[in-house]
Amino acid sequence: MAKQASGGVGFKAVTAVSAIAAAWVGRKSVTGAWKALTGNEPPANPEDPDVSWQEAVGWALLSGAVIGLTRLVASRQATVLWRKATGYTPTDLQDASS
Repeated sequence: MAKQASGGVGFKAVTAVSAIAAAWVGRKSVTGAWKALTGNEPPANPEDPDVSWQEAVGWALLSGAVIGLTRLVASRQATVLWRKATGYTPTDLQDASS
């Protein structure tokens, strides 16, 4: 029963797939946003000394925020769907104050 209550491998697989898909969607979204905002392609490697600091920091902030947010949304939605399908929230995600 403890394996089911924790979510086990099934829940981890669902959240992993959703996180990968979210990262892909986030990357596509942030690339499109960068092109719309700057009119240029995003830097291929922001660590390259030929990339300006402004461009490198801007890309890091925008991509980190967008990709992080999309992964959060996908993980939360995966948990909601898991709860609807199984009738329980995995114990490792339950609120500690409950």
